[in-house]
This record gives sequence, C-alpha cells and structure tokens, in this order.
Amino acid sequence: MFLVKSSTFNILVFLCSGMLLILACSHETRIQSVGNYVDVENEKIELCTTCPPGFLLNADNQCIAKNMYQQYESLQDAGVGGLKTALPEIRDGFSPQQIDLGRYLFFDPVLSLDGSISCASCHDPNKGFSDGRATPKGIHDSLLTRSSPSLWNVAYLKKFFWDARASSLEEQMQGPLYAANEMANTPENLLTTLNDIPAYRRLFLKAFPDKSVHDSIQLQEIYTSLVAFETSLISLNSRYDRYAHGFPGALNRNEIEGLNIFRSFVARCAECHTPPLFSNQQIAVIGSPEPEGHPFDPGAEITFKDATRRGGFKVPSLRNIEKTAPYMHSGRFKTLRETAAFYTKGRGHAVPENEKLYLHWHIWEPELTDQELDRLVDFLQTLTDESFMPEIPKKLPSEVKEKETMSS
Repeated sequence: MFLVKSSTFNILVFLCSGMLLILACSHETRIQSVGNYVDVENEKIELCTTCPPGFLLNADNQCIAKNMYQQYESLQDAGVGGLKTALPEIRDGFSPQQIDLGRYLFFDPVLSLDGSISCASCHDPNKGFSDGRATPKGIHDSLLTRSSPSLWNVAYLKKFFWDARASSLEEQMQGPLYAANEMANTPENLLTTLNDIPAYRRLFLKAFPDKSVHDSIQLQEIYTSLVAFETSLISLNSRYDRYAHGFPGALNRNEIEGLNIFRSFVARCAECHTPPLFSNQQIAVIGSPEPEGHPFDPGAEITFKDATRRGGFKVPSLRNIEKTAPYMHSGRFKTLRETAAFYTKGRGHAVPENEKLYLHWHIWEPELTDQELDRLVDFLQTLTDESFMPEIPKKLPSEVKEKETMSS
C-alpha cells in the first residue's frame, strides 16, 4: 500500500485480491492568510483526473475496468458453471472527468422540476443504492408502484427496469427524469436549469473537451455523464469473491453450506441468480405476491406484449442484497429470510385465484428446512461489498456562486 500526493488530491493505492485499487480523489480547499486577507485556493469545484476504484486510465483518458474475473472464460450457455466464471461484457471507457461530473449530477436535486429530489433520493448509497422503502416516493410525495433496484454493477446489465422495458442506461434514466410522478422535469427545463449554472457550464467543458466555450450543455452530455458515474459503481470484492478466487478461509462453515445449497439442484437459486453477477438477466415469472390491497402487476407482459410473461420481472442481482431490503418488485418481503422462505412454500402458492401465470420451470417445491434457509441467508450476506463506495459530494455545483469566466 502506498500514498500518492499532489496539490489537489490524495490517492491511496493498494492491491486487494489481486486487483489494483485507487481509493481516493478528493479536492481540498486550502486557506492561507496573506496579510489582512484570506486567500482561498481551489475554491471552485474541480473534476477528478484519476479513475475510480476498479478502473485503470489508458492513454486515451478512458477508465477501463480491471478485475480478477477477467482471467476466467465465460461459460455462457453451459449451465451455471463453477465459481471461476467470467462476468458479462462491461460498459466502460468513460473519462475520469465524465465519471466525476456524473457523480455531481447524480446527487444534485436540480435535476428535478422543483429541485426537491435527486437520483440519490431513490438510489441512496447508504442503502445499497436503493432507498429502504417498499416503493419509492417521487415529486410531491407521489407513491410509486415498484421498488428501487440497486445500481451496483449496472455496467454489466443489458436490460433495465423491473419489466425490462429499457435497453440502455440512457433510455432508463429518461424514465424517472421526465415522469410526472417522479422527477417531473422536461428536457427543455433541464437544459435551461443546467445552462444557467456557471459551475456546470465550466465542468461540462472539462468533461467534454471538444466543446467550444460558446456551446451550451446538451442532453446527450448529461446522459453520458450520469451513465459514466453509474457504470463506475462496481462491487466485486465481497468475501464470496475472495472465496471464488481461491481463498477458502474467506467463508465460514455455515456460509459454505449456504453456497452449496444455493448452487444445488434442489434449491436451484444459481440457475437464475447465476454467479458471478448473480443474475442471468432474464425475465422470470415466479408468482410473487403483491402487498395487501395492491392490484396485480402484469410486469413484463406489457413490455413484450406476451401473455406468457404476465407477472414476470427481470431477475435482480443479489450483490449487496442484505443492504436493499425490502425485497421483490413490490417490496413485499421485509427480510432475506422471509424472501428465501417464499421459494419453498410450493409452486404458485401465492398466485391469485383469478390469474393464470406461466411460472418459470425452476419454481417448484424444494422443501428446504429452516436450517437450510438460515444457511442460505448466511451465504447471501457474504455478497456484500461496498469497498468502492463513491464519495457523496460535500458541495454541489448548483450551490457554488461562481462567476461566468468563459472567454470570448
């Protein structure tokens, strides 16, 4: 481990499970007295010039993901495979400046119509990038109908939303940004708001150096910056990962027993929640019940116009799952134990009498014992890793009183 210092940031570098980590990029405001005056250095917000943890900077100023799973071969279409299995293709290649700009945008409530909520309102880093609610609240306390999925490892996903209706993060983010019951903004108002903030005008020039000083902020630049930040949220250093990479002492006896149950042909958890992403990214109809008094959610039937997918939802990743209660698309279950028990109560036991659902063939009656369910929960808790948690900005560009300094 070693510390690299510069005038604007400190970088802590060390190796963890064979991965090169860069753990800090903070901008400090230094104050020094000059006679009877106070000279404030680095008063303006500046963007980071180093990649976030788990990425290395290449010669083209792109952050490229580096992790130990890249040394393994993909076993796609060959069953659940072993522990040393490759991850899906990642979306990376953004600049450090774009990632850092996206971080500021993610936490800034000016992205909503009335400046009351930010992306982080529903995707709180302290709550697994979910929000701890069964269903989130939008603008004016509007109650939404599906739970907030975690954003950890979204760089590996190909479909977004519970019903898989978006095929890119850019498409996905426009849902909450412009939905009347979520952030309620409009593209025109969003552009006007950000272009009226000098600090953002300057930072977008840093993140997109091909821009002219006279160019206004564009929607695609906003989307790109948010995607850059979201795809930097990598969680691959859990105790499970250390075990998978060959460190047997990373898990205790109960947790190993839980892993074996998870991967067994009795429980069949791994056939949908396939390691190492712990999702096969498919739609599954499992017959999960709605909360009392809530109407039946048709889910992916609407997206695909396919009755066989009625009540189907995208299989979520189980990474950091202990941080994202309550569970299921509707937040129906409060604990992991309650969620695990749902799968052993019988195929279709919670399906409403008036619904004909085409349940996934993996859903059956494993009849797991209480002890086996406890071991499953023990294992699921080994998937927690927040070592690459991004820093929440102490000050936002919208809060900085900065004069327009762009030259003509």
